[in-house]
Amino acid sequence: MEEELDYTDFLHGKRARVPDSGFEPAGLNPMLFEYQKDIVRWACRKGKAAVFADCGLGKTAMQLEWARQVCEHAGEGSKVLILAPLAVAKQTWFEGAKFGIGVSRCRSMDDVRPGINVTNYEMLHAFDPSAFCGVVLDESSILKSYSSKTRNMIIGSFAATPYKLACTATPSPNDHMELGNHAEFLGAMDRTEMLAMFFVHDGGDTSKWRLKGHAASAFWDFVSSWAVMLRSPEDMGYEMDGFDLPGLDERIHVVDSGIVQDGRLFAVEAQTMLEQQRARKATVEKRVSMAASLVNSSVKPWIVWCDRNDESEQLARSIPDAVEVRGSDSPEWKEEAMIGFSSGKYRVIVTKPSICGFGMNWQHCADMCFVGLSHSYEQYYQAVRRCYRFGQTQEVSVHIVTSDVEQAVVRNVMRKKEDASAMEKEMIARASRIGGDTASTAREESPYVEDTVCDDGYTLMLGDCVERIKEVPDGSVGFSVFSPPFASLYTYSNSDRDMGNCKTDEEFMEHFGFLVDELYRVTMPGRLVSFHCMNLPTTKERDGFIGIRDFRGDLIRAFQESGFIYHSEVTVWKDPVTAMQRTKALGLLNKQKNKDSAMSRQGIPDYLVTMRKPGENPEPIEHTNEEFPVGVWQRYASPVWMDVNPSDTLQRASARENGDERHICPLQLGVINRAIDLWSKPGDTVLSPFMGIGSEGYCSVLKGRKFVGIELKASYFECAKNNIAEAKRKSEELTILDFLKVS
Repeated sequence: MEEELDYTDFLHGKRARVPDSGFEPAGLNPMLFEYQKDIVRWACRKGKAAVFADCGLGKTAMQLEWARQVCEHAGEGSKVLILAPLAVAKQTWFEGAKFGIGVSRCRSMDDVRPGINVTNYEMLHAFDPSAFCGVVLDESSILKSYSSKTRNMIIGSFAATPYKLACTATPSPNDHMELGNHAEFLGAMDRTEMLAMFFVHDGGDTSKWRLKGHAASAFWDFVSSWAVMLRSPEDMGYEMDGFDLPGLDERIHVVDSGIVQDGRLFAVEAQTMLEQQRARKATVEKRVSMAASLVNSSVKPWIVWCDRNDESEQLARSIPDAVEVRGSDSPEWKEEAMIGFSSGKYRVIVTKPSICGFGMNWQHCADMCFVGLSHSYEQYYQAVRRCYRFGQTQEVSVHIVTSDVEQAVVRNVMRKKEDASAMEKEMIARASRIGGDTASTAREESPYVEDTVCDDGYTLMLGDCVERIKEVPDGSVGFSVFSPPFASLYTYSNSDRDMGNCKTDEEFMEHFGFLVDELYRVTMPGRLVSFHCMNLPTTKERDGFIGIRDFRGDLIRAFQESGFIYHSEVTVWKDPVTAMQRTKALGLLNKQKNKDSAMSRQGIPDYLVTMRKPGENPEPIEHTNEEFPVGVWQRYASPVWMDVNPSDTLQRASARENGDERHICPLQLGVINRAIDLWSKPGDTVLSPFMGIGSEGYCSVLKGRKFVGIELKASYFECAKNNIAEAKRKSEELTILDFLKVS
């Protein structure tokens, strides 16, 4: 009974949630809207939280009130530091005065006072993070604009800070690293762990990470356990009065590039990044001319966004009353220019989204122009939202000046805009939870069900193999053969009972260990357990290095710890060309061999590893040369099986579900048949705790063995029932000669 409780506790501990570490706030600022009070209350209770609130919803007011509550809760003399983009620190100081909250503007520790202190991200090196009980990252999505060194310094500097808040507008929908930055900053989960748990890598390019099918719901529930997102108060059930946005008019102006590629009669869109950069450089004058004509024909305020220095220089020369803000300018000048544009001192500001696209409130302006676009949707979104935000009273006009050969970039940004909308829906659907129980963000997983099918010759169990195997009598299994999960989360299901759904290698081995102990119990003395596996390639983004993990060795050691003896293993050959085409692994690419062969490697084979339970075998497995010829034995005894057909697997399409990511039946029938022939005899019970669609059972029943199979996933279980029933039908039709031929 104690063991069952241990396993139940282990499953409960697998859930990816961020425990609350906060406090109950008191006396919230009456100037806040009710939805803002709800968010501040929730963030205080969490202690470490993120607020993804659309532009103009009052993130500054909420973070100031949260910081004030933290200072009061922590006691006299406590200090909170707000890190903000350049010029936003001054805005924060103004906003604090508006809400009656004192804020000290600081450039070093000498300026720090008890209470709330604000500085620019660039000045973090001048502060002692340990002096603060709380920290706020204002416009926290800007973290990805910094170098990895700066980003890691921000995350590392405040690792021990008890209270943390990250605030930004909608995070980039296709940039998992941004959410990873937030999760790591808040202590919820580091980026590499998040990648391993929720994402799948689709090839050699490290940027190609996407949510696993079964992980989508679990991932957004995980994010919602430490973050709240809203586009308007209506998302939390509040009235929209005063929060209606005016119209947004996005216009695309296309200039004729005059670029005609060699061998073509007319211009063709640039597809590669290099082609697009060359096209953008070649069309600077035409795009600047069109943008300047739009701005100069108006007397109203304008923002002109660009990405290249030559664009910025020509725009500043072409627009007489424009102020230019460049990355090389001093912080003092940048702040003066941005505040000057806010106050009306300058009618037009020319700058880059990476410089002024975060945090500034420029509702006085309703016209802007992009002199070309980069592929970053978030930079486009943030730049537009400097004007198009709650509090804007005019229709906002956004002019995008591009060339005829750069249309692929525009389409890509607009596609990401649609992706952002889909992502928002996922999180906003959970936003209303914050008004109630703070523990309500626990993940909803597929219901756990059990079923049993018994027939003459086989027993099939639906359920958790760790629990269902307890129904198998001690010492009753003559041979076990299976392919364990490869620690690949959410490949097959979203259940915590799925051994593949483990956050770390250590958690997987702990989960697997519960089963290995049971396998030892049910196996006859002197008999064998064979498992099919491969070593696992690592990735730099997920694991920190490119190499290979000794998964085979980990499994062997797990069996040895439970008392098994390492008996034998065979290598199953795989075609490296096929593996290269399927995985795009760096080490298998011919171009990598030519570039730097130090990173080239051989393909990764499969292994069939066999472990033996100590003791005298009470029922020896005897063979005759007639039924098991010497020539066959010599092939089986080879340490490498070169002749296994990789396509010799059971039909699998009927068991696949929309969320399935990988081949659900990787163990070839040829491998199973050889193992059963060699290490079991007719009448033995063969066990597979990971039955899948029934491959091991199919082979066992055809060969006159009894079979016990356990499977967690219902769709696979149903497919296994059909496959094994078909094997039973076939076995009953076999003659003695047919049986010997199959054997």
